[in-house]
Amino acid sequence: MPMENSIPLKELLMQVNKPIFAIQNDDGLNFVTKDDGLHRFKAFVPPVRLENLGDEKFKKRHSLKYPYIAGAMANGITSADMVKTMSKNGMIGFLGAGGLCLEKIEENIIKLTNTLKDKPFGFNLIHSLGDPAHEMATVDLYLKYNINRVSAAAFMRMTPALVYYRIKGIYKDDKGHIVTPHHIIAKVSRIEIARQFFSPPPEKLVNILLEKALITRQEARLSQYIPMAQDLTAEADSGGHTDNRPALALLPTMIALKNEFMKIYNYKEPLCVGLAGGIATPQSAAAAFGMGAAYILTGSINQSCIEAGICEDVKKMLCQADQADMAMAPAADMFEIGARVQVLKRGTLFPVRADKLYKFYKSCNSFDEIDEKSKQEIQEKFLQKTFEEAWDSTKIFFRKAGNIKEIKRAQNDPKYKMALVFRSYLGLSSKWAIQGIPQRKMDYQIWCGPAIGAFNQWVKGSFLETHENRRTAEIAFNLMFGACICIRASILKIQGIELPMDASDFKPMKKKEIFSFL
Repeated sequence: MPMENSIPLKELLMQVNKPIFAIQNDDGLNFVTKDDGLHRFKAFVPPVRLENLGDEKFKKRHSLKYPYIAGAMANGITSADMVKTMSKNGMIGFLGAGGLCLEKIEENIIKLTNTLKDKPFGFNLIHSLGDPAHEMATVDLYLKYNINRVSAAAFMRMTPALVYYRIKGIYKDDKGHIVTPHHIIAKVSRIEIARQFFSPPPEKLVNILLEKALITRQEARLSQYIPMAQDLTAEADSGGHTDNRPALALLPTMIALKNEFMKIYNYKEPLCVGLAGGIATPQSAAAAFGMGAAYILTGSINQSCIEAGICEDVKKMLCQADQADMAMAPAADMFEIGARVQVLKRGTLFPVRADKLYKFYKSCNSFDEIDEKSKQEIQEKFLQKTFEEAWDSTKIFFRKAGNIKEIKRAQNDPKYKMALVFRSYLGLSSKWAIQGIPQRKMDYQIWCGPAIGAFNQWVKGSFLETHENRRTAEIAFNLMFGACICIRASILKIQGIELPMDASDFKPMKKKEIFSFL
């Protein structure tokens, strides 16, 4: 007979706030939550609480209860509603400011500042390779409204705007500690970029800011004692801009780099490394924390949620996606240098059409050099207007943005003119997906990685299978709760306990059900 207080292992693993004692007696192996002192236990598992996951210093730095970030998906896909729900549930979200005009960014700043007040939240700062003035203007907005957290993405080098944001307002307190009001959480996949973020701001850029009287001499001096970013997200195979790096190789490398730079610079505040890319199941979340991630960041799976700023049709498409339904396509913002983004290929022709445009750009010096059949296809199916009409629309866009030099350059360079028109198609394709333009469905550019396929497989048959039930915070709690179960099961296993096949299987539950176990 089993012991009087013995509990089925599957149920006990879910009671994550309680310990597990595996006791061997004449009746076999029994699992209890209290050591009665009469038996010698064969294995022990401590409580693994959601709030104990990740790095305590990271959570304290950003006033978080849980080490979880809803990543910034551009063009407002990570919406104000998504940021609000994360903040109110003890996590953090970064509004997808990339691709938004300054007026729209300011509107969201005012909305979130008035709603969340002192609760943690942030905005995206994306590297504007072709428009550094917009990058600086965005930083000016963040400083004006005291936005003290940004998610820095797509940076290939440090820029004056990024350095300005980081060091503006730093000072020494009464105890001699350097206080940095503005925090950067960098998102990178390359070690050479990570080195720049873990280093102090480049002196050359600091001096430029000082010469322009944007910073004080004290701010310039103190800048050499802080890193550009205290927190860095190792971005593995993900949606949008990605190098398709494997998480198992990337995260340990970035953690080793963090440790190296802590020794080199002896920073007073610790550096932290989190993980993004492919996190969509309890097992992947548990693996991230098991490898030492200070936090996890999700993106692709959030795009299918109620709060996401994208049309219902796209959310349905994402809910049907498998892991193999992704493709790499040319990026609008760095088209000429061959940068690529990961997108959904199921249900859309965008990746194929975008690739065609890039091949023509590489092989032709002007639109006129393209063969007649292909020109007709591009104009009728891709642009759905003549090339010159598309150029007129492109000119209007740049005039509104105040970027006249791009127009002048294109008028003197037919190849560059072709690039701008092709880039306009790529840029508009993501907006068509957000707005849900039915006649443009075949041209939807939907940024996502294989995580969405893994997530769909996990939630199949549960209430989270359909997009109408997907809420960002509820998904986050399910991933973290499931990760705690997986971690507890692993602790038992490494102590020699043979687990039933489904012991750590966890299907999604409503938030209130999860909290009944906590």
